Amino acid sequence: MEPKWLKWAKSLQAISQVGLTFTSNEFDIERYKKIRKIAAEMMSANSDTDFEFIHNLFNYEDGYPTPKVDVRGVVFQDDKILLVKEKVDGGWTLPGGWAEPNETPSQSVEREVLEESGYVVSAEKVSAIYDRTKQGHTPPHPYHVYKIFFLCKILGGESVPSLETDDVGFFDKDNLPNLSDARIKKHQILRLFEHYKNPSLSVDFD
Repeated sequence: MEPKWLKWAKSLQAISQVGLTFTSNEFDIERYKKIRKIAAEMMSANSDTDFEFIHNLFNYEDGYPTPKVDVRGVVFQDDKILLVKEKVDGGWTLPGGWAEPNETPSQSVEREVLEESGYVVSAEKVSAIYDRTKQGHTPPHPYHVYKIFFLCKILGGESVPSLETDDVGFFDKDNLPNLSDARIKKHQILRLFEHYKNPSLSVDFD
């Protein structure tokens, strides 16, 4: 579970964002900006991330705060799962990333799989919707994140690394590579193998 200080910092950021969205009082605006700054200071003081970077992230946010949506493509071939190697941390993960505005969730995951692996896929089914914090991903994230896993079918394409990935490969569940813990957990992959073997399973959540 994430530390209490991070929960408090996220709550302060959410309060400041709501306040800045709905208030027009100039004094309240300044108060909410101070709260946002405190939230950024808390996160910076307890992590390796620069204060200005975090503060700028928060400054870009507007409107009512909601969780970010991370989509992941679950692609199998010959009973092996498709993984890509992240350039950022050298770990392997399911291809995916943030859902984009003006795209449906399935369109976002199909685009992400193509961009990161070179494979053209069709999203067939939602296998799981996980809460990143509850699932125990590390390191902690400044935003609350929901992760949606789509079981996808390969339609074409070929293995091609991208600007974000160094390598692409298929792995069986007993021979998984070093994983990018920020993006995927081993227990999630093992559960997705179960969904692949048994399509009648209901959607996992939380």
